[in-house]
Order: sequence, then C-alpha cells, then structure tokens
Amino acid sequence: MAHVPQRLDPDRRRRRLELLAALADAKSVRESARPERLQGARLRELIAVRRRLTN
Repeated sequence: MAHVPQRLDPDRRRRRLELLAALADAKSVRESARPERLQGARLRELIAVRRRLTN
C-alpha cells in the first residue's frame, strides 16, 4: 500500500511555508556572513604571527 500524505489545513500550511522561508533566509544570511568572520580571523592570526616574529 502506498502512503498518502495528509493534507494540511491552509493556515498550518501557510505557517509551515513561512517558517521554511525564514529558515532559508537565516541560513543564507549566516553563510554570507561567514567569509567575513574567516577573513577577520585570518587577519588577526597574521598580525599575531608577525608580532611573534618581531619580538
């Protein structure tokens, strides 16, 4: 027997779609912000290495 998915009522379906859209938006924001954090971390590490070499 094939499984037939239940139909969600319109309000629940709308809320679910809104939640999924918000999650997708949050993920895209997080992914776009990540390179800046990595670049800052790399720059801080280079500065620390340079300070160690000069002292």
